[in-house]
Amino acid sequence: MQIHVAKSQVLDVAHRSVEIVERKGVGHPDTLCDRAAEEVSIALSRYYREHFGAVLHHNTDKVLLVGGRAYTTFGRGEVLDPIYLLLSGRATVSVDGEPVPVGALALQHTGAWLQELLPRLQLPGNLIIDYRIKPSSPELMGIFRRQGVPLANDSSFTVAYAPLSALERTVHQVEHHLNSADIQRQYPQLGRDIKVMGLRTEDRIALTIAAAFIAAETPDVDAYLAGKETVAALASEVAAAVSDHEVHVAVNAADQLEAGHAFLTVTGTSAEQGDDGQVGRGNRVNGLITPMRPMTLEAAAGKNPVSHVGKLYQVYAQCIVDRICAEVPEVQAATCSLLSRIGTPINEPQAVDVRVESELGEAALRDIVPGLIHAVLDDWAAIRDGFLERRWPLF
Repeated sequence: MQIHVAKSQVLDVAHRSVEIVERKGVGHPDTLCDRAAEEVSIALSRYYREHFGAVLHHNTDKVLLVGGRAYTTFGRGEVLDPIYLLLSGRATVSVDGEPVPVGALALQHTGAWLQELLPRLQLPGNLIIDYRIKPSSPELMGIFRRQGVPLANDSSFTVAYAPLSALERTVHQVEHHLNSADIQRQYPQLGRDIKVMGLRTEDRIALTIAAAFIAAETPDVDAYLAGKETVAALASEVAAAVSDHEVHVAVNAADQLEAGHAFLTVTGTSAEQGDDGQVGRGNRVNGLITPMRPMTLEAAAGKNPVSHVGKLYQVYAQCIVDRICAEVPEVQAATCSLLSRIGTPINEPQAVDVRVESELGEAALRDIVPGLIHAVLDDWAAIRDGFLERRWPLF
């Protein structure tokens, strides 16, 4: 394993005059696809472990959502054509002649969490859940039969950084607050499809929020405008607590109320009315879309938590930079790039490249950082189990 540690002065976007950050909320069609993929993986992993003593091969990371068609107006609405959700990928479908109920697990589990997330979504009726999960290839299944440290099933690279900037924390926490159980309970007209786009120009932050409203809970234009004012106030309150930047908030900027156009939904997600979704088009492992940062393009959700380095290394890299920033006070910022080689142990990357912004010299950093890297990589079993326990939010 090659470990490279070097200093860099260009890591922190907070030093730039312009910064852009986005987060797609839990009810956004792309986020729904990410969660659908990951939830099927979790359900299968738990079944495999309970019935066969170990997580078996699977990758359920190919999910597509085709938006439906709905009619809404103030006070009421109806889903006219259902949303279509296709679950696909590969899985171990039998062990020594004993079949695994892959289809039943996928369909039942997906319907259960969707009903909890979107209680106004009628099942059956508003949503068709389909699956095309086929048997795994013998070659990839063979990797799972090895005892000890699993072998990487691909040659893949990932990258992570820390800490989050003020804008990144603001965007993440605004969406998290608006979609929290307390706010959703307090303001029933607010749906779950909430997207936050953040722009920082010098010391000024502009947040553009797309927030779905429930038509049945929004009887007229005045109620809609009041709801938008509430969302703006809640977002401003969170932003003020996160940073001291000047903040301006716009909610549902595309509205044309004089023409009857408002972001009204029946179920709380734009997936009901023509907005489609796909795995990997949403948030990265840190919960954000950050075009001005180094970003991993590979989707993590749905890949198996045992050997798929396209998933594992995203969390490994994030844990490494978080640990460096937490345990080395002289480090202001860090990035970590990991490269795997197919067929080698997952805790032995082909290369690890760490760049830090720090007052320490490179010699001192090379004495400290490799030990922190090895500590994370050697904790591979706990990180694997963390996926099954939902300790690593991938959406």
